Amino acid sequence: MNDRQFHFSIDRGGTFTDVFAQVPDGKGGSVYKVLKLLSEDPSNYPDAPREGIRRVLEEVTGIPHPRDVPLDTSRIASIRMGTTVATNALLERAGERVALVVTAGLRDLLHIGNQSRPDIFDLRIASPDALYEAVVEVAEAVMLPLGSEPTQRNGPQPELNASIPCPGKRVVGTTGEELCVRQEPDLARLRQDLQAVLDSGISSIAVVLKHAAIYPDHEQRVGQLAQQMGFKQVSLSHAVMPMVKMVPRGFTAAADAYLTPHILRYVSAFKAGFDGGLGAVQLLFMQSDGGLAPADDFSGHKAILSGPAGGYVGYALTTAWNDGQGAAAAAAAKPAEDGSSEDAPAAQSGNGARSLQVIGFDMGGTSTDVSRYAGSYEHVFESTTAGVTIQAPQLDINTVAAGGGSRLFYRNGLFVVGPESCRAHPGPVCYKKGGHLAITDANLALGRILPEMFPKIFGPHEDEPLDASGTAAAFAQLASSINEAEAAAGKRAKSVDEVAMGFVRVANETMCRPIRALTQMKGYDAAAHVLACFGGAGGQHACAIATALGMKTIFVHRYAGVLSAVGIHLADIVTEAQEPAAASLAPQELPGLAARLEALAGSAADKLRAQGFRDSAISTEKYLNLRYAGTDVAVMTRWQAGADPAAAFASAYQREFGFVLERPVVVDDVRVRATGRAAELPEVAVLSAAELPPLPAPAVSSCTYFEGLGRVATPVFLLGALTPGHKVAGPALLIDNISTILIEPGWVATITADHNVRMDSSSSSSSIQQQHNNEQQQQQQPKVSPVECDPIQLSIFSHRFMGIAEQMGRVLQRTSISVNIKERLDFSCALFGPDGSLVANAPHLPVHLGAMSEAVRFQVKHYGPGGAGEAEGLQEGDVLLSNHPQLAGGSHLPDITVITPVFSGGAIVFFVASRGHHADIGGISPGSMPPNSRLLVEEGAAVVSFKLVKDGAFQEAGITELLMAPGKLAEQLPGCSGTRNLSDNLSDLKAQVAANTKGIQLVQELIGEHSLGLVQAYMRFIQANAEDAVREMLRDFSTARGLPEVGSVAAADQLDDGSPIALTITIDRRDGSATFDFTGTGPEVYGNLNAPPAVAYSAIIYSLRCLVTRDIPLNQGCLAPIKVVIPQQCLLNPSPVAAVVGGNVLTSQRVTDVVLKAFGAAAASQGCMNNFTFGDAAMGYYETIAGGAGAGPTWHGRDGVHTHMTNTRITDPEILERRYPVVLRTFSLRPGSGGAGRFKGGDGVVREVEFLRPMTAGILSERRAVAPFGLAGGQPGQKGQNLLLRADGRIVNLGGKATVALQAGDVMRISTPGAGGFGDPADSDGVVGGGGDAGEAAQQQRVAAVALQAGSVHEYRRLQESA
Repeated sequence: MNDRQFHFSIDRGGTFTDVFAQVPDGKGGSVYKVLKLLSEDPSNYPDAPREGIRRVLEEVTGIPHPRDVPLDTSRIASIRMGTTVATNALLERAGERVALVVTAGLRDLLHIGNQSRPDIFDLRIASPDALYEAVVEVAEAVMLPLGSEPTQRNGPQPELNASIPCPGKRVVGTTGEELCVRQEPDLARLRQDLQAVLDSGISSIAVVLKHAAIYPDHEQRVGQLAQQMGFKQVSLSHAVMPMVKMVPRGFTAAADAYLTPHILRYVSAFKAGFDGGLGAVQLLFMQSDGGLAPADDFSGHKAILSGPAGGYVGYALTTAWNDGQGAAAAAAAKPAEDGSSEDAPAAQSGNGARSLQVIGFDMGGTSTDVSRYAGSYEHVFESTTAGVTIQAPQLDINTVAAGGGSRLFYRNGLFVVGPESCRAHPGPVCYKKGGHLAITDANLALGRILPEMFPKIFGPHEDEPLDASGTAAAFAQLASSINEAEAAAGKRAKSVDEVAMGFVRVANETMCRPIRALTQMKGYDAAAHVLACFGGAGGQHACAIATALGMKTIFVHRYAGVLSAVGIHLADIVTEAQEPAAASLAPQELPGLAARLEALAGSAADKLRAQGFRDSAISTEKYLNLRYAGTDVAVMTRWQAGADPAAAFASAYQREFGFVLERPVVVDDVRVRATGRAAELPEVAVLSAAELPPLPAPAVSSCTYFEGLGRVATPVFLLGALTPGHKVAGPALLIDNISTILIEPGWVATITADHNVRMDSSSSSSSIQQQHNNEQQQQQQPKVSPVECDPIQLSIFSHRFMGIAEQMGRVLQRTSISVNIKERLDFSCALFGPDGSLVANAPHLPVHLGAMSEAVRFQVKHYGPGGAGEAEGLQEGDVLLSNHPQLAGGSHLPDITVITPVFSGGAIVFFVASRGHHADIGGISPGSMPPNSRLLVEEGAAVVSFKLVKDGAFQEAGITELLMAPGKLAEQLPGCSGTRNLSDNLSDLKAQVAANTKGIQLVQELIGEHSLGLVQAYMRFIQANAEDAVREMLRDFSTARGLPEVGSVAAADQLDDGSPIALTITIDRRDGSATFDFTGTGPEVYGNLNAPPAVAYSAIIYSLRCLVTRDIPLNQGCLAPIKVVIPQQCLLNPSPVAAVVGGNVLTSQRVTDVVLKAFGAAAASQGCMNNFTFGDAAMGYYETIAGGAGAGPTWHGRDGVHTHMTNTRITDPEILERRYPVVLRTFSLRPGSGGAGRFKGGDGVVREVEFLRPMTAGILSERRAVAPFGLAGGQPGQKGQNLLLRADGRIVNLGGKATVALQAGDVMRISTPGAGGFGDPADSDGVVGGGGDAGEAAQQQRVAAVALQAGSVHEYRRLQESA
């Protein structure tokens, strides 16, 4: 008889550790035990998972298992764990000491990353510290030589390239591509450098060499050397993740080197707590991809989502029911239309419930995870967690910093939930550890959690209930402070219940936003899904979340409180194998691809056989990572025997993006996922037709608060007392020992045959909440009485308005076709009031901020009384287009704004608008950004106002004529052309119209839900909230600076051509207003550095938002206290014919520096975007390059980052070299280029690009003649420099702006400016990050807090903010 009958599945979360144990029942079978305990309770136990196992063993066996001796393992068969050890180490930067070994010239590649900053309004640029502390450069070089086929990279005449020899040996890579080894690694020098690293105490290295994914030989040789020398952890990037893209692969290798030793120490310490070190026990860990791995194979980069992955698997495999009539699910949720886009069905059961569309909603103590399952696991293959980009398969779990432990604040007149969390220690107030008010406290105060039925694990001896009286006292104090603040504005006092409910409502809206985004972004309807609710806090919020999203069905597993542990219990053991491919999806390539997949599948299956799996328990799934040629969006597509992978790819692409392209399909990678079935999925029980016993009487009654009803006597039922088939109508509470489920009015809960809970929206029951809202709105109509600003509603409407703009952006990204908009995300979407004032702007580029509002306001005037378009007017169905910088509020011509009025009752009540950067709109050079333009007409088509859609019809002929118009000037302006890509222009304009249409729909839904009067009132309130914050900032600045009641500050700078930018800011403390007067700024220039007024407005609104350190909504209210004076005919208000393309990308940066200089907020940043272009008749490339960030009063400037008005990403080195005829020789920081000071300015970068064939390059830059200034005694940063290194040895200084013909072997070296320092350098002790305040600031920047957000929704927002 087998004595090992205990199986433990454990999820160690941030707040609680959940234990799901399969234990013997004493009758030859088994039963389940569940347990929940605090993850951190150092005064009682050292390790929560081990303590959970100890308690279960002690309870079931009746044998004491003392805490202070190793646990007896004789009865334990297996332990499966999901853990936050890796995530916490990333968040807290508490991993192993690591050195980075990288190709020479790229030492700072991972510091620079994609060169974008994490928070566009944070002047301090507090980025999390790098995972490595030392860098070793390897003198080695591998390149991709030019080929013989005519392509964009090889050129139209590739036969001419044959004369350019490969300066080294030619080799064949793993993809079959030919490579050139230009330099073998210098291992002798490397040995010396590595020995110095070892001597410093570092024994873990990450090796990241360029093109190692397809030619791993050099990395392997470095790895062998390091292991011979005694390094304990050697993470080779090609082995960790063999995918092309050096930066994310490098981050992944660094994460592996940083986390794996940390994890192995944790595993070792965990094992040490058991007798025999768990030698005879199967120990498995949950990976981020939803599969289990043996402890010895559990590596750092695959552990980031270890805990949340269990919850995903749990709901995916258990959300099922059978009503006894053969239907496995309610009709409200339909199966997914297409399962071919990613993974095969993870559940092997034939039960129909497995194909439900389900949203997973896991609300824990620290955060909430949302995800989607529709018969297949949805993975992402590159995501950013805790500031580190990881390139590995991960379940698409989107984490938001809102959980039961999220702290509650009243800030700036708003109710705010999180993102700060009180975690398990000290926890919420009710935990009796001196904690802070949190969402758990709010639910307790409202009677939605009953202390007498909550686990008694609190207090010094872990045997006391939740502290309801402490929570009540804390809420009374908070309500008093809120009412005191609101009374000053003459507003009604709120009860404690109203305050607590307000925070719950705000939390609910915070959690709804990522669900809307997750479904909308992928082309799904949130309302068509079942909400699978789990996690300790989810049951109290499920009905409200589902109602807000229009969902009709909620599923709550009987073990919902520990479902992550259940998922770990049900998970399979998985091994993945992947290789880069670099092939086309052509018929002749398919046999070779099939052979590679078979070989990978055999290798992966062998790993499972080695763990004891029989072939009958092993299944393999094969994939091709496919994309259209010339695009970056890849779709992991299932390879199935007999099926056409091209058709499967096209189907998936059509669903997600709304169209397909007539282009070749490229295979980037081949991938295999092998699964060892470790546990059988239980069958879904059928609800019995037998007569039900009567519903038992409630165990107790709770006085629970419901919005619109107040306190209601609410029956409380014990889940264990209910029988399958029982129905409980809301309001009610269902409780067991691990979770509480709130059934709100209008919902009915049914106990399924498996003792789970299904809740359905009661169609016969009118919505009490909607009734209450309607009553409130009737009371608040302006004609009856003015609407009073409620801080709770203010927070909710702020979320809703921003959500409209965000969803518009997702429609635009999905339906656009160009690389600029679809992939670089160079666009903005926004909501405006009927006067054109900004209400909400989605994640955006700073240079779009003020300019979009100016564009909308111009159209309001144009079609309004006295305007040129008054006679025509605006009708429902009209859509407007404009891009003219000087006349119509544009920024530069490629940025086309599409504006749609929103009508209600025959009147315009809002506007929605989208601005997208079109790759070409004509002019004298491809890309419509000529370095040497003198007139606006040379830069492309300029449109003041055009009805793109009229009476509902898209005016294709009219807009085509406008976009082609510049070509008519070819005789006067040689080389001038109309748009060079009309089809992309038209497709993207239609996408912008579609985005606006979505915005109109959402605005009208909001009006229908709340009434027009209320929605417009809160539009004004949100703007007023921002206005108040700016007025307060201006008053505080004036007082701190010691200005008179009406006083002025001034600042000036100059462009490289000597043109001054002058600004005087006069602040009136009496009303908190200010005048920004640019009198003294130089005249319009004969060049393209002129900037339209809208760009100056953008710089001002950006600067003001940076100066208001509180988190306020960005809208027109920021400019309400501001009067702007810009003299006519100056370079910031040029004539309508002046060229402006450089003003948008260069002058905008200098204006921002001047505004911040006037406020003394920061020294000058690099003051430039370093616009670099190259190309020929067959191809073109454009990038902007990072530099130094200005130091401030309490911080050092960030090195190598984009600043202020731009945040654009830069192309990965390996992608750059694969697609274009260049070699990136250097991309590193310029040490010492940042100005000295008490706080040092950020360093610029050096970027060297070698050209493999003749072409033309252009550089448009500033700060080559005038250095970035320092402040308060700080020194200026170094000027930039643009050098041409000719192949024959000549070196030519190109100045700031140049176009040059290049030959093969020529190199462009662009050295970008550093930034100014702040404060007297003598105060810094001569050491960067030295003593005193400077040292403290450096430390704060190194350990900058990292947000919890993760997943595809967060990645989308992050990428759009770095478009």
